[in-house]
Amino acid sequence: CTSLGMGENVNEILPGLDLQNLIQFLLAFFLTSIRLSAFLIAAPLFNAAFFMVRIRILIAMVVSVIVFSTQEVQVDVSVLTSAFGLVVIAKEIAIGATAGLILTIMFSAATLAGEKIATSAGLSYAAQVDPVSGVQTPVVSQILALFLLAVFISVDGHLASLRIIIESYNFVPIGTLTLPSALIQGGMEATGSMFLNASIIMLPVIIVVLLINVAAGIITRSAPQLNLFSFVFPITILGAFIILYFSLGHLGHAFSDLVNVSLDHLMQTIMVLNDG
Repeated sequence: CTSLGMGENVNEILPGLDLQNLIQFLLAFFLTSIRLSAFLIAAPLFNAAFFMVRIRILIAMVVSVIVFSTQEVQVDVSVLTSAFGLVVIAKEIAIGATAGLILTIMFSAATLAGEKIATSAGLSYAAQVDPVSGVQTPVVSQILALFLLAVFISVDGHLASLRIIIESYNFVPIGTLTLPSALIQGGMEATGSMFLNASIIMLPVIIVVLLINVAAGIITRSAPQLNLFSFVFPITILGAFIILYFSLGHLGHAFSDLVNVSLDHLMQTIMVLNDG
């Protein structure tokens, strides 16, 4: 009491108080970075195999500092070790991972369209390791996927997706429990949209290949001495490449629309979480 009356600082008498505040601060920052880290793990471009883990961590920490300086954690960080804290952490991981997976599922339309084109044109044997996913896929799928990523970067889609996940802290604050059905519904709608967009992308090439096969069938029917493998396959492959070459401009517009639709769907999913 005498020391306090003489004007000495409380923190000098009890230095553990500063350490306790630092621990609370770090726990709050950790809770803020969970959603962003989960998003960067699952989002397209950021989850690519060539994207170094150190760069992902650096981006997550920098963006988390921005969010932490503007958002207030509405949950007591001291309950993180309790059952409620585990539920909050699981919710943050689910929101970030679902947001990234929605974009990844939507962007898989280009890969799916490329695989169907390669299968129909007889190019499925031409496959190599995809630098983005790290698995072996047809070359046509890799070309379309890289083209989509180029369009995604050129229209600043990566910045728009980061802004949406940052704005999600305003719609769904930390500590707010949401219904998991909204996340499941968002993923199912993204899957349906993926098949629709893949069909739109691959239909022109598939129709041309179908017409070539029909014409080849008529020719081989009238002239059975023609070898199917030496006559039809080269024409089919050449026709697929020609239609892909002349449809590059339309593919660019289709991929740009796909990026916009993916970002709009991601924003709508966040809004549904807010309503929930």
